[in-house]
Amino acid sequence: MSRDLPPLNALRAFESTARLGSVSQAAEQLNVTHGAVSRQLKVLEEHLGVSLFSKDGRGLKLTDAGIRLRDVSGEAFDRLRGVCVELSKGSADAPFVLGCSGSLLARWFIPRLSRLNAELPDLRLHLSAGEGDLDPRRPGLDALLVFAEPPWPADMHVFELASERIGPVLSPRFERFERLCRAPARSLLEEPLLHTTSRPQAWPSWAQQNGIDPQALRYGQGFEHLYYLLEAAVAGLGIAIAPEPLVIDDLKAGRLAAPWGFSETPAQLALWVPRRAADGRAQQLAQWLKNELKQSGDPIRI
Repeated sequence: MSRDLPPLNALRAFESTARLGSVSQAAEQLNVTHGAVSRQLKVLEEHLGVSLFSKDGRGLKLTDAGIRLRDVSGEAFDRLRGVCVELSKGSADAPFVLGCSGSLLARWFIPRLSRLNAELPDLRLHLSAGEGDLDPRRPGLDALLVFAEPPWPADMHVFELASERIGPVLSPRFERFERLCRAPARSLLEEPLLHTTSRPQAWPSWAQQNGIDPQALRYGQGFEHLYYLLEAAVAGLGIAIAPEPLVIDDLKAGRLAAPWGFSETPAQLALWVPRRAADGRAQQLAQWLKNELKQSGDPIRI
C-alpha cells in the first residue's frame, strides 16, 4: 500500500458518499456525474488496498475499514470547512450569516429587515432558513436565532432576548369569532384546535398553565410547520396557538385576535453564537433584536 495520501478528489467523493449514504446524492452535491463518483471510489479502494463499501439489498454499506475512514475523513473535512469559513470572514465585506426557522423569518424578521439594514448597515446580514436542522456549529453559520429552553450548550455564547409567550389566536373571519371572544378559555374545549407537529407540546403546555386538562383538548387540522398553521388561522380555518412575536403584526393589524392573552413558557428567544466565532457583530445584532422585540411587544388591545 502506498504511504502517500490518496487523491483529494477520491477522498471528497468518499466522504460525501459515506455521509449521505448514496453515490447519486454525493454526485449531486459535488456537481459531478454518478460515474465520476464511482470511479473516484474505485481509485481510493485501489490506493488503500481495501474495500470500503459492500452491497446489500438496500444499497451501499460501509465495511469496517470504510467506517474508520468515514469518521476520520468527516472530521477532517469539517475542520477544513470551518477554517476556510473563518478565514473568509476576515475580509471586510464578509456577511454575517444568521440561521432561524422559516416561520420566524417570514412572520417577524422580514417585516423588520429594512429597519435593521438601515440601523446596522455594516452588519451585511445574510439569513438562512430551516426547520430544526440548523446548527451554529456547522460551517457557514455565524449565529442561530431560536426558541429554546436552558441549560445552554457549553460551547455557545447565548444572548437571551425575550421570554417566550404563547397563546391561542383566531381570525375575525372564523365563524364563531364573536362568541368565542366573549367566552372563557375553557370554551376552547368545544373547538377542534389547529396544531402543528413542529410544536406538539404547545397546546398541552398552555392548557395546563390555564387550568385546563390537556387530555380534554380536541385537535382538528394539523400542519407540519408553524408558518402554515398561522396562515390557516389568518384564513379563518380555526384556532391556532403561537409564540407572540410571530403574530404580533397580525394582532396590530386586526387579522388575528388573542382573547385569552399569552402565557410565559420556560423557553427563551435566544441568539446562539459559537464561542470560537463570537465577535462584536453578534453583540450588536443581539442588542438590536432585544430592542426590537421590546418595541414590537408593547401592549396591544386584544
